[in-house]
Amino acid sequence: MSEPGLKPKPLQWNSDPTIGYTVVRRPDGGMHFTFDDVEPHTLEHWRTFALSHLLDSDRLTRNLYDLRLVKNVSDEAFRYALELNNDPAARNIRLAVVVSNEAVMEAMERIAALTPGGGVEMRVFLDIDKAEAWLSEPLTRLV
Repeated sequence: MSEPGLKPKPLQWNSDPTIGYTVVRRPDGGMHFTFDDVEPHTLEHWRTFALSHLLDSDRLTRNLYDLRLVKNVSDEAFRYALELNNDPAARNIRLAVVVSNEAVMEAMERIAALTPGGGVEMRVFLDIDKAEAWLSEPLTRLV
């Protein structure tokens, strides 16, 4: 559920068959990302897209990252995710990350541990239904 009285922001998403992720607007106004690779071209596209959304972040947002098809997290992917989690505008985001293997889970848990309090509110899940249940809980501003 989005904040009362606010219309969802335009997604401003341009699909590109050469990248390894898609994104759709969630019913609650957040975004649902699905990655099938973390190749450099995919990461650059995602970083540019995510930074553009953080520039005008003006409300509490629930985002879901489905990384179940990702087998490993490269150093570059780790750095980009950490950079975005630590952006001051990310304080408005509750982020559920769904993974399917231990290596990706460990990388996401390290990112969560390196994100200071007041940044992204992030949790890692093996079950997408549990991730959705957590995202559905009431939001609190994390300023």
